[in-house]
Amino acid sequence: SFQNDSVVAGGGAIEMELSKYLRDYSRTIPGKQQLLIGAYAKALEIIPRQLCDNAGFDATNILNKLRAKHAQVGATSEP
Repeated sequence: SFQNDSVVAGGGAIEMELSKYLRDYSRTIPGKQQLLIGAYAKALEIIPRQLCDNAGFDATNILNKLRAKHAQVGATSEP
């Protein structure tokens, strides 16, 4: 079977972007709220992780690539 691990927009993209936003936001607040928001951000990544697993890909590798892509887009699109 043919497998391609390139990054494609679609399933899990919104969850990854929300996760990035929440992780960034959690770093700006103190205390337990930071941990709670960070945990929620991590939970959102379950959806793209499960999609990777179901497709037979290395989920850790793909999620790292997705995080990097979302970080690049966020860094260049903000004023």
